[in-house]
Amino acid sequence: MWLTMARIPVIIMGAAGRDYHNFNVFFRDNELYDVVAFTATQIPGIEGRVYPPELSGKLYPKGIPILPEEQLEELIKKHKVEQVILAYSDLSHNYVMHKASLVHAAGADFRLMGPNTTMLKSKKPVVSICAVRTGCGKSQTSRRVVQILRDKGLRVVVIRHPMPYGDLAEQACQRFETIEDMKRHKCTIEEMEEYEPHITRGAILYAGVDYGKILEEAEKEADVILWDGGNNDFPFYHSDLLMVIVDPHRPGHELSYHPGETNLRLADVVIINKIATAKPDNVDQVRDNIARVNPNAIVVDAVSPLFVDDPSVIRGKRVLVVEDGPTLTHGDMQYGAGWLAARKFGVSEIVDPRSAAVGTIRETFEKYTHISQILPAMGYGDEQIRDLEKTINSVDCDAVVIGTPINLERIVKINKPAVRVRYELQEIGVPTLDDVLRDFPK
Repeated sequence: MWLTMARIPVIIMGAAGRDYHNFNVFFRDNELYDVVAFTATQIPGIEGRVYPPELSGKLYPKGIPILPEEQLEELIKKHKVEQVILAYSDLSHNYVMHKASLVHAAGADFRLMGPNTTMLKSKKPVVSICAVRTGCGKSQTSRRVVQILRDKGLRVVVIRHPMPYGDLAEQACQRFETIEDMKRHKCTIEEMEEYEPHITRGAILYAGVDYGKILEEAEKEADVILWDGGNNDFPFYHSDLLMVIVDPHRPGHELSYHPGETNLRLADVVIINKIATAKPDNVDQVRDNIARVNPNAIVVDAVSPLFVDDPSVIRGKRVLVVEDGPTLTHGDMQYGAGWLAARKFGVSEIVDPRSAAVGTIRETFEKYTHISQILPAMGYGDEQIRDLEKTINSVDCDAVVIGTPINLERIVKINKPAVRVRYELQEIGVPTLDDVLRDFPK
């Protein structure tokens, strides 16, 4: 007589990205486990949905509920959960262990899934661009690497870390080649900030939910796959070359955030970005930490110089600075490229936007109390985009400095003069990224 073993009840803690990937590659058709729920945090409005049957597989014909992380302890006890999987990123080590303690106190095991369990193998060479924190400079590094590889005559397809905040079944595998593709897929501001810079340079980009299917499609039109990472997560694919960016504006974070430290220890190449605007002692601290945990990594020094189309629009003026949202929120930064540009080009005052904030933007300031003089460009949905526009237009200032990676004026109507800040990666001395990539993919 055969005994049927009960499946192990599991909850996956996530933020609409790594959580879905871990499920797809390990749990989806795994009869040893029963994923009773995803929990969601970090991103507003992503809970209250269902991971759809089209993606969840034969073991979950009704899909899987996505519930607020605040219900985690209650859910563990209700479903007699035996394992809780932490599957989101840019978290302090202290934060991770607080979550582990909560899970243990509720009676369950706490689990972190690593590269060997979750990485897929591509048929094509893979270069991965990751970081130790959000806001280190992945975007400009990815653009630089794509251009170097294209100049070698290689067809490069970018696969971007997931940000599926809409209909998950429709977003399973998305291909972007034009600005119209972003409109068709109803991209949020956060998605556009990552996709648009690649698209406007003629690169093809894939993103979505099912990264096995995405890889299959991307391989059909690529000589090289470029993984453009999100937050400080490690790649979804095995990398032939892993580049990791560190930020001397946040020295020590490279060893105190999850899974950024994992990236640093895995890196083939470490890029110390923003050297020109960081304190020399902070650069030295970061350099020492790299040498301590990954002495074999190639280290590249770099800067991200700022460009403003017409500095006269803001010189001597009272300005509102709008920055990339995730860099300020879960990236813990108090400023970004817009703030640096405002100071560089001689504004008379950076106006505090908090008193003018409305709706979900006001709630963002209340949640992330370290943000003060800078307005995060939050846009996870139509309501938040409307609140962002109202907030910008309600601030009493002469001009607006836009430090986001996209042309924000294409998304919101601004009732005062505005300038856009651009930034690109430039290496200092040797080795350069050209040197690093000279023989790739051989």
